[in-house]
Amino acid sequence: MPAPKNLFKSAIRADRFQLGLWVALASPYAAEIVSGSGYDWLLIDGEHAPNDIPLLSAQIQAVSRSGGHPIVRLPVGETWMIKQILDTGAQTLLIPMVESVEQAQALVRAVRYPPHGVRGVGAALGRASQFSRIGDYLETANAEICLIVQIESRAGLAALDEIAALDGIDGLFIGPSDLAADMGHLGQPGHADVTAAIGDAFARIKKAGKAAGIMTLDLDQARLYRDMGATFMAIGTDVTLLVSATERLREDFLSGSKSDVKPVSGY
Repeated sequence: MPAPKNLFKSAIRADRFQLGLWVALASPYAAEIVSGSGYDWLLIDGEHAPNDIPLLSAQIQAVSRSGGHPIVRLPVGETWMIKQILDTGAQTLLIPMVESVEQAQALVRAVRYPPHGVRGVGAALGRASQFSRIGDYLETANAEICLIVQIESRAGLAALDEIAALDGIDGLFIGPSDLAADMGHLGQPGHADVTAAIGDAFARIKKAGKAAGIMTLDLDQARLYRDMGATFMAIGTDVTLLVSATERLREDFLSGSKSDVKPVSGY
């Protein structure tokens, strides 16, 4: 039996648009709740959310049960951390702040077993191999790992063509907020200069035959990015949705407005 098929990787390779949501509450229970909402993928955030490897692992399991595809963003692209999260069953990784082809090459090696990489051979102890029940996991795992690098600085944009040309890089994800800050437009990810840079990056990523990804909380901006060629995109976060829904419910009650939040039977 081979390693589980990575349907997200197959989809972006076929240029089928994939819609996603950010998961940053650091709760397997919350992750399971939002994962039932029909998104193609959910990004479990280890960079800006208070997650560690065991907590990320629990959320991978919670999301996987829903049919949504779990993507894990690690805080950094350390080889030891990549090894651990892959052994827990993650198949798609997003690595932040990639700024050079050398950095990207090291990441490709980190997600692959020898002789093509340096991933440690220990998945028999983890969920990735169904605790050694997948007999040919080692021979088939590399093909199902999806590696996405996050480009979020001018240095990253300068190295983009070299990075996109690498075998083993499946997608390049543009980070508008950090890119805007690096370009001198802190807090303005929708600035015209930033949008132009993103459009140029998308065109170069597509030319290299790779998938282009992005995230925004602005639906108008999201539609623009989709028109610009985004292959996969997140349009919200569990944190901001919880904040907006709870505040709106309170405001609707106090103002006498009719809430659009549907009551749950029994409450």
